[in-house]
Amino acid sequence: MNAGTPVESPVRGDSHAGSGGRPAETERPKGRHRAAGRPYLATDALDEIRREVWNTARRAGYAQEAKEIKGSRFALWMNPDKLTERHQAKLAHIQQTNKPLYRAYLIAQQLRLIYRVSYEQAIKLLDAWLAWARRSRLHPFVKLAKTITKQRPGIEAAIQHGLSNARTEQVNTQLRVITRRAYGFHTPEALIALGMLSLGGLCPPLPE
Repeated sequence: MNAGTPVESPVRGDSHAGSGGRPAETERPKGRHRAAGRPYLATDALDEIRREVWNTARRAGYAQEAKEIKGSRFALWMNPDKLTERHQAKLAHIQQTNKPLYRAYLIAQQLRLIYRVSYEQAIKLLDAWLAWARRSRLHPFVKLAKTITKQRPGIEAAIQHGLSNARTEQVNTQLRVITRRAYGFHTPEALIALGMLSLGGLCPPLPE
């Protein structure tokens, strides 16, 4: 396949194929908060489309194009202001050769903005985003729009008050690390004590 040959995404609505055969393509961005409407889920939807495009090129025998699509993962994930010249070149290549994937990138980027503007602007932007996602014919984003619509009251509250479950996610992650360190302890009380010492704000007096 030539560099300029389009590889159309087989996402549902654009004739979606099955999601089988995803070797080394299952990682998701770390550190994203698990709340509908957060960029985390938009990135998941975007990466689902990218994997489908990658699979289509790979199965068709377009090895070089498949390699280009696979290598575009971080360019698609990154904030626009963090893109290097190499990442910008990858996005430009996608814009020229794969319209559905580039459209998915733009939809994902717009969802990021709702947490960066005022509450009134965010509500208008969310309305526009939902309309765009519903008519995009990109199944992962159509599905995400349905999820966000169902959970919209909580999302609006999170936008208005600046709330998220980031702190809970952080504590859970730290507790999992402590649990691994506690392997071999004879009782659960020792693990609980270690968690309280590390995360509970306790500061017992130490012996002289």
